[in-house]
Amino acid sequence: MPDFAFLKTDIINTSENDSSEFEEHISFFIEKAEIRLTKDLDDVGLTQFSSFSFTASNPVVSLPAETRIIRSVNFKTSASSNITTLLQRPYEYAIDYFPYASASTGTPRYYARKNQTSIYIVPTPASALSGEISYVRKPLGLASATGTSVTTTNYFSEFCYDALFYACMIEANRFMKNSNGVQLYQADYVNAVEGLRNQARRSRQDNMETAHNPSGGPNVLVKGSN
Repeated sequence: MPDFAFLKTDIINTSENDSSEFEEHISFFIEKAEIRLTKDLDDVGLTQFSSFSFTASNPVVSLPAETRIIRSVNFKTSASSNITTLLQRPYEYAIDYFPYASASTGTPRYYARKNQTSIYIVPTPASALSGEISYVRKPLGLASATGTSVTTTNYFSEFCYDALFYACMIEANRFMKNSNGVQLYQADYVNAVEGLRNQARRSRQDNMETAHNPSGGPNVLVKGSN
């Protein structure tokens, strides 16, 4: 299984550059590649889940640390086992249509990203509710700013190695000022990411078909109305 040392050696050998200056920058190549992949991949493997509670009369809910993308916000009322998915709206919509949080209480229908650390729920929950957020965050990095390994392997090295390697090579060739190399590995990267996206779409479709319950029941997803 590819790990930090394997990737580092792969970058050095493919670049045919074993200079100490180049090697010292490899951790930065990997870090930038991981950030790029987190932005570009629509992959179920990057999705995490976190439970939370809506507090009565409080429209603000804190996000899990380092949340980059929110996939869904769900909640369940105490009187029903059905799960309700909140609809996403711009923050401006939320505060325009529900300007008085304390007065606009009821069953939540929408959420809006307020900032990097919290979301805004409208109407403001009238009572305490339990919920779950699915979100994307960058996996723990293979390399730190000092060039040492933080973890031996991560999701990218285990399941997306080709895309990770190509993204690293883009950064390596930029460092070496090799524009042809950048273009070459950019094309390889795009193809690799597209393949991973197709795989993720197939996986989500399979999961939806497996989870579908036409007769109803406790696993039915009830989408909020507009």
